[in-house]
Amino acid sequence: MPSGMRVIVAPQEFKGTLTAREAADAMAIGLKRALPDAEVETIPLSDGGPGLVDLILASTGGRRMQAPVEDPLGRPIDAAWALLDDETAVIESAAAAGLVLLREEERDPAITSTFGVGQLILAALNAGCTRVIVGLGGSATNDGGAGMAAALGVRFLDDEGRELPPGGAALAAIDRIDVAGLEPRLRDVVVVAATDVTNPLCGPEGASLIYGPQKGASPHLARQLDAALHRYADIVERDVGVAVLDRPGSGAAGGLGAGLIAFARAEARPGFDVVAAVIGLRKRLIGADLVITGEGRLDGQTHYGKAVLGVAKMAKECRVPVLVVPGMLAPGWDTVLAYADAVEPVVGSAATEHEARERPVEMLALTVERALRGWHTMRTAAPDPR
Repeated sequence: MPSGMRVIVAPQEFKGTLTAREAADAMAIGLKRALPDAEVETIPLSDGGPGLVDLILASTGGRRMQAPVEDPLGRPIDAAWALLDDETAVIESAAAAGLVLLREEERDPAITSTFGVGQLILAALNAGCTRVIVGLGGSATNDGGAGMAAALGVRFLDDEGRELPPGGAALAAIDRIDVAGLEPRLRDVVVVAATDVTNPLCGPEGASLIYGPQKGASPHLARQLDAALHRYADIVERDVGVAVLDRPGSGAAGGLGAGLIAFARAEARPGFDVVAAVIGLRKRLIGADLVITGEGRLDGQTHYGKAVLGVAKMAKECRVPVLVVPGMLAPGWDTVLAYADAVEPVVGSAATEHEARERPVEMLALTVERALRGWHTMRTAAPDPR
């Protein structure tokens, strides 16, 4: 085996089984078995979803803050956010509006709200932050960011002047938006919406039809929510003067991207790009001999802006080989082949799906070990193109 190799291990979370940190540590175990002399650097990644705050704090320092907020169903919880030394706040929308906060039987995007995300933004404003990064992955909501905006002083009214109840379904009755009470300090703050996907707000590729089912929506409800968000977008454009319907990333987090664009004048950027810039990922990749990345499931959603594809593209630009080790493959996974040198899923390679879920660390480590032995065989059979 080659000695002195420098290998970057940079996965995102394996949803439902491992955090990004846990996945990176498991991959490192398999790596050291196959290449015991390798120099290993673990860089857990996020595309804006769960784990964003921990990742940023681990890479840059800063302070962990806590704020009392409402969860997606309006229950009081405490949510963490990061305060960096340059007066930047890093907010994880999943900490206040995430699927991880609900039991499976509680999932209902017709009524879940992003109100708690707005409360986190208020906490950042109260702390004197001049820049706010909001990560949009892992939400349980489909309310277009209306809940977030309501926490910041916006009123959403029906045709009789009554305020709408929380949730995406209520937006079907929206008649008017009153922004007179919108938090004035937002005018002096740069807001970045770190989107985990590039989907538009509505339509076949929009928030409701693509992501509504994983949040508990039936096909019928998903169509209703899509229609409600379409009406919402029309009223936003009329009353706020911002067109959000077809903006890339406006469909992130059930339309929270659209709400941030409309009411906080946010710049929507791919979450991976935001994270990579903050932690200096490109500089850390240069000169590496191999990058290993992965996520729970590699599928058609990966090409909408997920971190795995982002790190594979960046590594290719840096002329570093890439090994992708996902939990499993699903239709559309082959998008990543344009940038990866090899793809080795846990399920079907080292484990059954049951084994992968029951013993995720062991099975992920074993898959990485096997894949690296195969990669080494291929690399030694052909000259290094660099």
